[in-house]
Amino acid sequence: MGTALVYHEDMTAARLLWEDPEYVSLLRGTQALDTQELQALSGQYDAVYFHPSTFHCARLAVGAALQLVDAVLMGAVHNGLALVRPPGHHSQRAAANGFCVFNNVAIAARHAQQKHGLQRCVLGWPGARGRGKVVVGVAETPPSALSHPGLGSRPQGWRPCPSVSSALPVPRILIVDWDVHHGQGIQYIFEDDPSVLYFSWHRYEHGRFWPYLRESDADAVGQGKGRGFTVNLPWNQVGMGNADYLAAFLHVLLPVAFEFDPELVLVSAGFDSAIGDPEGQMQATPECFGHLTQLLQVLAGGRVCAVLEGGYHLESLSQSVCMVVRALLGDPVPPLSGPMEPHRSALESIQSVRAAQAPHWTSLRQQGSAPTPRPGTCSTDGRTSPLSPGGPTFKAAEAQASAVLSSLLGQLHLHPTPPVRTAVTLTAPDAALGLPPAVLHQEGSAPQEETRAWARLHEALIQDTAFTALGKVLHLLKGILDGQVSSGVATTPAAAATLDVALRCSLSHRAQRVLCVAVGQLDRPPDLANDGRTLWLDIRGKEAAALSLFHVSMPLPGTTGAFLSCVLALVLPLAYGFRPDLVLMALGPAQGLQEPHAALLAALLRGPAGGRVLVLVEQEPTSQLAGILARVLHGDAPPSLGPFSTAPPEDMQALLYLRGQLEAQWKMLQVAAPS
Repeated sequence: MGTALVYHEDMTAARLLWEDPEYVSLLRGTQALDTQELQALSGQYDAVYFHPSTFHCARLAVGAALQLVDAVLMGAVHNGLALVRPPGHHSQRAAANGFCVFNNVAIAARHAQQKHGLQRCVLGWPGARGRGKVVVGVAETPPSALSHPGLGSRPQGWRPCPSVSSALPVPRILIVDWDVHHGQGIQYIFEDDPSVLYFSWHRYEHGRFWPYLRESDADAVGQGKGRGFTVNLPWNQVGMGNADYLAAFLHVLLPVAFEFDPELVLVSAGFDSAIGDPEGQMQATPECFGHLTQLLQVLAGGRVCAVLEGGYHLESLSQSVCMVVRALLGDPVPPLSGPMEPHRSALESIQSVRAAQAPHWTSLRQQGSAPTPRPGTCSTDGRTSPLSPGGPTFKAAEAQASAVLSSLLGQLHLHPTPPVRTAVTLTAPDAALGLPPAVLHQEGSAPQEETRAWARLHEALIQDTAFTALGKVLHLLKGILDGQVSSGVATTPAAAATLDVALRCSLSHRAQRVLCVAVGQLDRPPDLANDGRTLWLDIRGKEAAALSLFHVSMPLPGTTGAFLSCVLALVLPLAYGFRPDLVLMALGPAQGLQEPHAALLAALLRGPAGGRVLVLVEQEPTSQLAGILARVLHGDAPPSLGPFSTAPPEDMQALLYLRGQLEAQWKMLQVAAPS
């Protein structure tokens, strides 16, 4: 199935899991109330405005979320977005709240656990299946389904602590709430349930922003067996932007999420956290939400279901939604704009949540946690109000948002999506048989004279097979630099020499900054200028060393936990901070990465350069690795890494040493506010 916008009354067969029939009956009765009665009923709740159509619309919203979950978990589609209103994440079991009537995402999570079980959905590699996607509009839930016992009941079997093996029979669901308001309704429903990991960032301002709850702070981590499965990241200042949101994902959410190992990811996708929104007053630009979506797609075999929550600046909302859809479809997302340096207040919040969660998660504990900053006081005094429409501050924010959004549209026109998303060039004549159909098997080659000129740099490239492979690499590289191809994979019998040529060729043409991620016995060329145009990351180096600001060496991590820490806490912060035009990833001799690890690295490196990635692979007897890499560059989810394993002390010591050496200049490495 391709992409669809669905509205179908047949979806009334979906079931709404809720436990309070009196509340549902009350809402059903709003269809017959007059204006005064509706106003009186609305006044009994916080920030709720009932209308005769509210009940019908709320049922459509829940039905759309359930339809999307069903489609993803039954394998009809790979992922999707439910475009719904009213939103849901503030709603509680028997109380509307904050524009929300039914808790769409919470109901969808319990529906997924009770109807699908999820365990049968994790066999094999979903990323290798068909890549249909669906964008879901609305579907209705029948009145007969509004009395199911439900969200308060815990599914049978749960993991007693976050580090327990994923083999336990528990359907694990990650809920990511990036709306600017705290989704307290979801937190209350699942706060004692270790089968659901709930992550929320939200405007908090030490308790002075709605919903003014003490339990929205970082030290609210869940109750009972659910301790550690509620992760709150409070923003205590407005103005948070792309670097702050990305840092929150890299240094808090993703380490915990990989350790939790979800089988389904649900996103409470509110865009009042985007630039221009009068509620949020944040600075994150639309493409940021595409990057966040890409980062989530490496989890749960790519099973990501996003459900619309808030968002009140129509242009910012629409462009942000478009960026999420681009990511879900596997298309490249434009590089992040703006300075890649988190605000001090953001680092204080990240520091607080890491300290609060470290007792519950090995992935955070093994990286070391800075002391918790002095907590702010939760106070109802001086509560923050949204910007008043028409006021000077509101108008200034509107003008800034309009300028940023216009700039993004201009960038999209200047750099349209390449006609070829992924191309592969292989040395083995029959290797293309293992490639997915959507990937272009490229046979073209650069002109003989051009290839010969570059081959003269290395004796190893003069040999027939290496020379032929070099010509194909140069042709593929030119396609990427000219915007005809987004990403590519090339095999070669001489990875080190080919990487050197590819780097020099890129710098001599259109690329201003090139990121090289070299895995294996691939030394940095000694005559390569240290002028800031190249960032060379050597994974499987002899020792941990920051040889310069633009040459970093790291021994190959020995476990899955160490590999994830290396990628999330070192490679990606450096990559996003460098803001490359092109990423060259090379897997050389004795590279040592297992195929799932190599695939995850390639998938995550799609983000920093807007999808422009060329992966060079030392020629192997089979094309299986090249095929896997091609799939993830094309947008499929990487294979599972398997059970989480603790990092050896020496690996973490090396990581902490490098971070200490580099974080003063590379701000995205920071996990705490400078003292």
